[in-house]
Parts: sequence; structure tokens; C-alpha cells
Amino acid sequence: MQTELSNHLGVEHAVFGFTPFPAVAAAISRAGGFGVLGAVRYTAPDDLKRDLDWIEAHVDGKPYGLDVVMPAKKVEGVTEADVEAMIPEGHRQFVRDTLAKYGVPELAEGEASGWRITGWMEQVARSQLDVAFDYPIRLLANALGSPPADVVDRAHERGVLVAALAGSARHARKHQEAGIDIVVAQGYEAGGHTGDIASMVLTPEIVDAVDPLPVLAAGGIGSGRQIAAALALGAQGVWLGSLWLTTAEADLHSPALTRKLLAAGSGDTVRSRALTGKPARQLRSEWTDAWDDPHGPGTLPMPLQGLLVAEAVSRIQKYEVDPLLGTPVGQIVGRMNEVRPVQAVFDDLTRGFEQALDHVNRIAGRSGR
Repeated sequence: MQTELSNHLGVEHAVFGFTPFPAVAAAISRAGGFGVLGAVRYTAPDDLKRDLDWIEAHVDGKPYGLDVVMPAKKVEGVTEADVEAMIPEGHRQFVRDTLAKYGVPELAEGEASGWRITGWMEQVARSQLDVAFDYPIRLLANALGSPPADVVDRAHERGVLVAALAGSARHARKHQEAGIDIVVAQGYEAGGHTGDIASMVLTPEIVDAVDPLPVLAAGGIGSGRQIAAALALGAQGVWLGSLWLTTAEADLHSPALTRKLLAAGSGDTVRSRALTGKPARQLRSEWTDAWDDPHGPGTLPMPLQGLLVAEAVSRIQKYEVDPLLGTPVGQIVGRMNEVRPVQAVFDDLTRGFEQALDHVNRIAGRSGR
């Protein structure tokens, strides 16, 4: 599974694995892929430094990258407290009522929410970059459009490639104009924030729109056959995120959530604004149903929704309140049926890729078998 891009980065397989877990990122790189650590949950620079130190010690010298979330346009002088003050009391009451309905306990006195969405705020992302650029990262990805121009320049000065996710050819062309090096074509099937166009349609559209920039296909990919299909559509690799959630190295801190993921089918996800205020594919739950109910107050725009539900999500996860429990995940969850080490996942991907190529070659009459 080698392409011009994977060869340029010095990786064996053109499989880019996004994950919030350092152990998974390191394992992906050790297995011959390219691990990308999601930074959005790191609100304290020292925490990010600790985990990048850990990756450096466990990646066996293999390349890896970082994924941040920052807007292309800067908003001056806005603090988290300013944003919090914009949240209507009616929405706060809706959260309290929903949690009470399901008997979700309070956090212990003095215990801070373990899940915050402040990583969406530009000043937090910039503090993450101040840490990350002290490490030999090879790729900086941004999940919220093109990063600001000065960030792109700063990365390029350090020899770091910059990637950005796109849900349409129009978005992809904007990334190209902004000097982005790699476009991730993220289809409708993907977990987290995603658009309305399916991967089979989106990938070749973006490949054609930004040629000769390399494109990574994302969304609904979890087998070697699908990787072969992505490369046949013109992609130079794949960007996988959901698939790693049920690996042995993942640290979800919730056996109940792992069980829900393993039991879920491809139809058990929903695109909902319940988590951040933007449409994000996640496990469907009574929590997402409550926010999508037309009789409810409706969700708030980003970043208000994320700040509003941060403590609630922490409580739901800590106490494993099954009806409300969920996580961002793509439709590929239907193939995630057992806990396996990252290396075993890679072995399956490479074996499936080879079988897919053999199948196509037999159809074309080119196989010697």
C-alpha cells in the first residue's frame, strides 16, 4: 500500500490513522502507517508535551503527526468566559432536566469536567502548536478548514506538511489556494464532523479539483478492499479514525462504551449537532435523540453547544449511563466487532488489500494464478 505520498513521508503503508490516544498513534506508526494524534482535548500544554514525549519514546523513530482544530479567521479578545455567558439559561435547564430524567449523578465536589471543547478555540490550538513544533512531527492536520496563513508558513518553515479536511470540491479548492499540501476528502460516512457527500462520489471529485495535490480518502473505510477502492479513485492514501476506537491500545475508560461500539451496526450512527453544534456523526443514543427532538430547544452553534454539554458528557461517560452513552464514530462501526491490537488491524488491512488487487487482476486477465 505504497504511494508517492507515503514514500515521501517514509512510511510503509499509505494509511494515516487519526486517534486521540498516544498509544494508538505510536502503534499505527510502528505498524508501518502514519499515526496522527488528535490534540483537541489537550487544554494544558504540559499534558500535550507529556504525551508527545511518550510517543517519541515509543514510536521507534517512525514518523507521526498532529491534528488540531482552529479556524482560518481569527476572533480577537474572546475568552472562554465570554462564550459561556452567551449560553441561554433555557438550554442549561434542558441539560439539567435530561440528566435528571436518567438519574445521572453529579461529579464529586471540586471535580472538574474531564471533557472540554475549549480546544476548538484558537488560542488553545496555538498553545498546542507552540509545544508540537518542538517535536519532529512530519504532518499538521486541521479539522476545521484551512489553518491561518501564519500557521501554514510556520509549519512549512519547519518542513512540516499541512493537511486539511474537506467535505466538498469547493472546500478542497480553498485549501489548495491557502497553500495546503494534502487534502483529506472526508465523506458523509465518516465519524465526527462531516458533510453531505458520500466518499465514492467525493473522493474523485476532490482528486480532480486539486490535482496535482495528494488526496487522502476518509469516511467508511475499514478494510483492505476499501483502501484499494480509494486508491483506484485517485487517492494517495486513506485517513482512518473510527477503526482504532476498538483496538487494544485505545483507552476509552468505558467498558460500556466499548461494548456499545462492538454491538453497533452501520445504521446505528446519526449526524447530530448535539456534541459541538456542527453536524457530527456519532453513535445514536437517547442523548442525541433528545437534542434532535423538534419539541426541544435545539442545539446552539459552535462553540456554545460544546461548552454547554461538556460537563454533562463527562458525567455520562464517568458513570456509564448506557442510554445516553455515545461517541463520534463513522458508519464503519458495523465492521468493528472485536477488540484487536493495532498490528492485527494492519495485518487484516494489508491482507485484504492484496486480495482485492488479485481479484481485480483476475477480472482483467492479468493474474498468473
